[in-house]
Amino acid sequence: MAALVLMPLPLVVAGLPAAFAGGGTRRWFGGRGESRRADAQAAKDAAAAAFYDLDTAQRDLRISIETIAAVDSSSGALRAVEEFTALGHRIDEVSHAYITAVDAHELDRDELDPSSAARARRDLTGAKDALVRVRGELDRFAHGLGPLLEKAETQLARLAPAVERARQALLSASNALDAVRASGMRADDLAARLAALAPELTRLNEGAGRHGVTETLQRADQVAREAETIRTEAGRLPERAAEIDKRLVSLRTRAQALTTRTEGVEPVLSELRRRFTAACWQDLQPVPAQAAEDMRRAEEKLKEAARARDEQRWPDATALLTTVRALLNGIDEAVSAAGDRLRRLDAVAGDPEQEIQRTRFAIRDAQRLAMAGRNTPDPRHARPLDDSVARLDRAVSGLEGRHPDYWHFLTELEAVRQTVAGVVGLIRGDRGPAA
Repeated sequence: MAALVLMPLPLVVAGLPAAFAGGGTRRWFGGRGESRRADAQAAKDAAAAAFYDLDTAQRDLRISIETIAAVDSSSGALRAVEEFTALGHRIDEVSHAYITAVDAHELDRDELDPSSAARARRDLTGAKDALVRVRGELDRFAHGLGPLLEKAETQLARLAPAVERARQALLSASNALDAVRASGMRADDLAARLAALAPELTRLNEGAGRHGVTETLQRADQVAREAETIRTEAGRLPERAAEIDKRLVSLRTRAQALTTRTEGVEPVLSELRRRFTAACWQDLQPVPAQAAEDMRRAEEKLKEAARARDEQRWPDATALLTTVRALLNGIDEAVSAAGDRLRRLDAVAGDPEQEIQRTRFAIRDAQRLAMAGRNTPDPRHARPLDDSVARLDRAVSGLEGRHPDYWHFLTELEAVRQTVAGVVGLIRGDRGPAA
């Protein structure tokens, strides 16, 4: 009987380590239960990997978006920022769903039963799938950013070299200005222009983070161009001074020569008054007085230009010399007009036939061209040519009498030839290059 009582005891004792291993109280459901727990854990690990993968991709893409936004203000860039923001909301949603699923299932708790493990696996797998889907959307969005990102990165790559070029250009301009001043030239205007670039250099040093990439690039290019212009002008100052000196001498010499020529206008006018009607010379009467006034002004401007040159006001000196040249040109034309008038009137008074034949030839040549290949001329061509014949005849008739107006005769024939030339141009334009 005693043996029957003692036999089960070793079996009970032998089972104790399995039930209380490590002193715990975990309930085991056999191989199938542990398999479901392992599946749920694998689903949790896969979801965690998808979560961190999506988070990393979003962080990387945010850098690209910030690069584009900093450089590009086009509608495409603005649309990309908006789409990224919308994707961010989707990422927040699936991330929240993942975190909720993780918090809802404690896979390490002892009381986890098979059905809870299966539910955990299902929820975590769903969270993982949602994360993967959004990651796919993110990848497709990133792929579409290619052109915008390439453009932005190209501009960013230009930024540092552009700013450095601007700094170097400013340094070169400053060195050139120092060199020219060392030679005794003040170059105050160039110094003022260089000083005006100092605030722009400050903004360049503040960087694109404060002023934007596009604005900084534009500023760097503008500063570099202006500094290079200042450097070039500083280098040309000695040459410019020599050129102004040469122009001063040349214009003084020309003014002296024109003064002598102006003195000869009055005798020419006397000859015109003596030999021809008033209509031939009346418009030239103001020439001596006007020439004298213009010469007085030219000499004043020459003195002002010389003072500006001595004071190294180069732009003022150049502008004044330009004014002097214009005044002397006007005097030259007026003086020449008087002498030319006398020569032309002499010629036509001696032989008006030469002007008449020259004009008749022009009219006949135009008439032949108008009739070429036609039975009747185009009225647009024929009418002005007929009018020109009549004007020529009237001008020739005007030479009859004791005191003909030779100047009217000359100007009228010149006007006729201009009209005829216009008709010829019209005909050739209508017929093309072959006419």
